[in-house]
Amino acid sequence: MGGLSSIRSGMAAAFFLLAAGPAAVAQQQVVPACQRTCLESWVDRYLAAMRDADVDPKLFAHDVKFTENGVQLPLGDEGLWHGMSGIGSYKFYVPDTETQQVAFLGTVRENGKVAADGDVVAVALRLKIRGDRITEVEQLAVRPSSTNSSRGDFPPTGEGVEKMGQPAALFRASIPVAEQASREDLVTTANHYFAGLQRNDGKGYYPFTDDCIRFENGVDVLANVRDPAADKRGRMTCKYQFEAALKGIVSRVRDRRFVAVDRQRGIVFAFAFFDHQRINWTWQLGEIFRIEGGKIRRIETIFHRAPYGLNSGWSTYEQGLSEDIQSIR
Repeated sequence: MGGLSSIRSGMAAAFFLLAAGPAAVAQQQVVPACQRTCLESWVDRYLAAMRDADVDPKLFAHDVKFTENGVQLPLGDEGLWHGMSGIGSYKFYVPDTETQQVAFLGTVRENGKVAADGDVVAVALRLKIRGDRITEVEQLAVRPSSTNSSRGDFPPTGEGVEKMGQPAALFRASIPVAEQASREDLVTTANHYFAGLQRNDGKGYYPFTDDCIRFENGVDVLANVRDPAADKRGRMTCKYQFEAALKGIVSRVRDRRFVAVDRQRGIVFAFAFFDHQRINWTWQLGEIFRIEGGKIRRIETIFHRAPYGLNSGWSTYEQGLSEDIQSIR
């Protein structure tokens, strides 16, 4: 009897799809070509290709577009492709199965005689996969010589990131299926961070959890922070830091490109620029957010000083100056 019921249910479902038309059938049958582990493997293959200076036509589309630090370059012997000598120890993958893109924050070695030697370079990366080939490569390389702190008190970014060991356990934890937010809602929540920081007066909307932690270039930036109200140093929360200590610093957060969303783990990866108009200073950054219940619980970013007003290399002039959300697919 149970078998007959299953057959009838299957026939009913098939009839419904046929009645709904070809579009419904296609929607029911489409499965992303590359799932989580598959997307992460593309990063590993890309890093190995860059280390070996091997532009393999089996890996890259013939018209692949490549940028490093906002500048479009030929893929091959330029940028990190010229001097990369090894793969680093820190690896944080953000697979986006819906858009078939994958983002990565990690480290590599550059200018070493062997794989374990050389300068430690922090890397933020986006790959777009189409037709079983990499069609787009966007990367941010923060070298030891890069300016990575306005006060000059941060260690070299690559070294700071590697000292973190591995992505926090929180980043690796799955969100219960019933509590997983949509891609759009996750991007909207992450964008509240950018909107709250620019032209901040301490009275904005700051959706942080009480235990939120924020790392910049491998440094816990909530530790030993000066509280201007109390005129003493101590640990702050993310929310109080926005309310008291980060007022009037960032004049504009532009070219906000949300390039990968991992709904299973509540993670959003974005590229953006932080402009400081009064000192003619711009941070170019790759930033990761862990979001739970509509609030930001952990933030991890790498950045370096870039020419003021620099474009990402993927946006129009208008998009590059815009403060609007760009959801990259």
